[in-house]
Amino acid sequence: MKKALICGISGQDGAYLAQLLLNQGYSVCGTSRDAQISSFQNLIHLGIREQVKLESMALTDFRSVLQVLTKIQPDEIYNLAGQSSVGLSFGQPVETLESIATGTLNLLEAVRFLGKRIKLYNAGSSECFGDTGSIAADENTPFRPRSPYAVAKATAFWEVANYREAYGLFACSGILFNHESPLRPERFVTQKIVATACRIAQGSTEQLYLGNMQIQRDWGWAPEYIEAMYLMLQQQHPDDYVIATGESTSLEDFVAAAFASVNLDWQEHTVIDNSLLRPTDLAVGRGNPAKAANNLGWQAKYKMKDVVQMMVEARLAKS
Repeated sequence: MKKALICGISGQDGAYLAQLLLNQGYSVCGTSRDAQISSFQNLIHLGIREQVKLESMALTDFRSVLQVLTKIQPDEIYNLAGQSSVGLSFGQPVETLESIATGTLNLLEAVRFLGKRIKLYNAGSSECFGDTGSIAADENTPFRPRSPYAVAKATAFWEVANYREAYGLFACSGILFNHESPLRPERFVTQKIVATACRIAQGSTEQLYLGNMQIQRDWGWAPEYIEAMYLMLQQQHPDDYVIATGESTSLEDFVAAAFASVNLDWQEHTVIDNSLLRPTDLAVGRGNPAKAANNLGWQAKYKMKDVVQMMVEARLAKS
């Protein structure tokens, strides 16, 4: 039985990945900064909380990382941990950089130190590309990060590439574009939109407050993107991949789709709030997933409107 260690198992991607790996027959261990007090609501939601072993680990503490790797002896490590909000990174730049860049470095160094053939997946981000305009970003597109979060993710990406080349580690990064699901917390704008639209449809008189609605993003379905992570570690050679749908739509279109799915006109319930604008933001994000299609046989089946519909249905089923 293969053993997988998922750093950041309590998040959206970590929970779906745990479910996928359990279905593949893996023994799964997940880490959290303090596993004894974490609720692991997403694992409970998926009905897999009791099937997963949990360990406390601080990625910014090398000794903690080394102890857990020595204890678990994983075949595969999936690094999904670290501060995950672009908006929050402007207010917490040091925490963001340390949790992502130092955390990834500690994992790589621990794997190198142990000298075992451990495969490592690192969660990269499309935010690293910055504003690509009308060009769909691929694996050769230069990084031009425009937030502390993107700077941290770019740093981690090059750490992975360096350890792969310098020490022969099986280490790769998935450069994932936006991917959503019902497990997203409401601090993410997509879930905020869906939750607000559903509450208004059920009688709430609140308004939806948003910042820049003209931004365009390449939105996909999180459970599909998890499959790409798994496939990267099943290849003969490690490599980095852009994971995306290849289609971009505006935030305004996302809002319109969410309200339309509950038979409401978004314009009657949405207010532009300038206090929600970020110091810098990306106008357009679009990915070119051709390499993943060719090498991994992976392709996104669901696009933005499908994602919105599934999120709305899940939200209404809960209420």
